[in-house]
Amino acid sequence: MDILIDYRPALRQRTGVGEYVHGLATSLAARLDRGDSLTVFSSSWKDRLARSSVPGAHHVDARIPVRLLNLGWHRLEWPPVEWLAPPLDIVHSLHPLLIPSRSAAQVVTVHDLYFLDRPHHTSGEIRRDYARLAQTHVRRADAVVVNSKYTSRQLIERFGIDADRVSVCYPGRPSWTPRTEPSRLGPVLFLGTVEPRKNLPRLIEAYSAVLNRRPDAPDLVIAGRMLISREEILSAAKSAGPDEHRVKFMGYVDDGERQRLLREASMLVLPSLEEGFGIPALEAMTLGLPVVASNRGALPEVVHDAGLLVDPEDVRGLAAAIERLIADGELRRSLAARGIEQAEKFSWDNSAALLYDAYRAAVARKQRGPR
Repeated sequence: MDILIDYRPALRQRTGVGEYVHGLATSLAARLDRGDSLTVFSSSWKDRLARSSVPGAHHVDARIPVRLLNLGWHRLEWPPVEWLAPPLDIVHSLHPLLIPSRSAAQVVTVHDLYFLDRPHHTSGEIRRDYARLAQTHVRRADAVVVNSKYTSRQLIERFGIDADRVSVCYPGRPSWTPRTEPSRLGPVLFLGTVEPRKNLPRLIEAYSAVLNRRPDAPDLVIAGRMLISREEILSAAKSAGPDEHRVKFMGYVDDGERQRLLREASMLVLPSLEEGFGIPALEAMTLGLPVVASNRGALPEVVHDAGLLVDPEDVRGLAAAIERLIADGELRRSLAARGIEQAEKFSWDNSAALLYDAYRAAVARKQRGPR
């Protein structure tokens, strides 16, 4: 099989989807059967794809603005990817919309369906195209890759597609060694893209409540690419926010800084309204950092009993969970140990093997033609 994966989400400032495609592509390249090939594809006017991005893969770096190419692919289903890449058997899109192809089996990826439930929280081409086109494209795809059983259930129930066309390929844990717990409590940490679904105003309110009862609580650190401003977040909080110096917005952080923050924190808090997976939770558990997470979306599937799960809209409950971890060292150590054990269940190699199986099934389905 000759396989192409859309690597554009990993081209710069990788967030969850970027980490996902990089992890899958790297592991897939390392396990290719003899005679099979993997091409990672990128398009950008200003950012170039490094030839070393995925060892063992071919690299196609098209100097085409990504928005222009997506407009053609999404709205016109043109140009076929074969105009930009060598002949293919599989073309894999890392979002719910198909990459046009003359003859290859087409695979799409669905990370979540939040764009259907709260389109006003999205922007750009996600708002313009996903809600209108995703269901049709997913139904036409020869295979659908999802990042959790939660997303799989959502997709089958809401889009009405057959379960045998959906493959769950979890993100894998990073190759990090567990941390030694710091001698003093580090910051309360949020890590992830700063956008409406992350529910940060409620986190600010919960943290303010903790400070009211425990002024010596550690600072709150919010790290991740900012899609909404600090001012928007603070103004959306219903209660008066904490002193400005107690909440630190760091913006996007690279791999090394992300790991440093996780190693030094007292806990990771993810109060998301929806997550298709939640890679920061897996990263935290890998290191042995206790997690407070939303009880919605895929986070209960990922964290299981290795963290404290709370209603993300229950500010009192969120504050109580944060305060409980600050006060209870034994609980922190227990959750850390359970987290390390839970993280062992998530492997890039296992997911790459499942993805390979999904590709083989997609090619067979393409060859059989419409049922």
